[in-house]
Amino acid sequence: MRLDVLLARNAGWSRTAARAVIAEGRVRIAGETAEDPRRDVGEDALPFTVTVDDADLPLYDRVSLMLNKPTGCVTALRDPQHPTAYALLRAAPLHGELRPVGRLDLDTSGLLLWTNDGAEIQRLTHPKRAVPRTYQAALARSFAPLPPKLVLDDGHEPNVTALAPLDRAAAHPSLQVPPETAALAAITIIGGAYHEVRRIFAALDSHVLGLCRVRFGDRELPRELAPGAFLLLPSEAAR
Repeated sequence: MRLDVLLARNAGWSRTAARAVIAEGRVRIAGETAEDPRRDVGEDALPFTVTVDDADLPLYDRVSLMLNKPTGCVTALRDPQHPTAYALLRAAPLHGELRPVGRLDLDTSGLLLWTNDGAEIQRLTHPKRAVPRTYQAALARSFAPLPPKLVLDDGHEPNVTALAPLDRAAAHPSLQVPPETAALAAITIIGGAYHEVRRIFAALDSHVLGLCRVRFGDRELPRELAPGAFLLLPSEAAR
């Protein structure tokens, strides 16, 4: 990647502005003033830190991160009615390029992956990849046993690979557990249809009061990651 291209993307400038900043001698690399805007930065050197006006700026080409999405915000870049999960990522590298890997609805908390790698989004969300997602649920009442073939009211047949009661001590701190909660459960599904987990529990004669995604593929939501906080991942970490 060229230095001016990386600088423009990571600083939120145009390429013309990035080249101007370099020409003005405001960019330093390892203490030396950068002079060549076409300087090549190898992929294996990224993130590559430069100094702009005495402030360090790491330069990234690809970014993947994990957000602990709180309830009350939607998975969207902009929304006329609700706060967005995207707004929580303003401090993230390449913020303008980030896109969500799947979605969590307004009232669901937990693990939400973001990346600027379109191929990674396709790999993690395409049905053929069968990437599992695990949720913890606070329920108004105990759920009925899972039948051999569960069909939802619209004809959808969810692929539930695991379903079990959950001990309160094992519940993630980000799972909202209202006082009227009668049972907790952990469920793993393949897929992610509209409100699928909520509809599964409704079909099992229960009702979801709180829902938190705690795992996506082999990525698990750390218990210490606070709601609204994010964690940068290595480029291969969302796999």
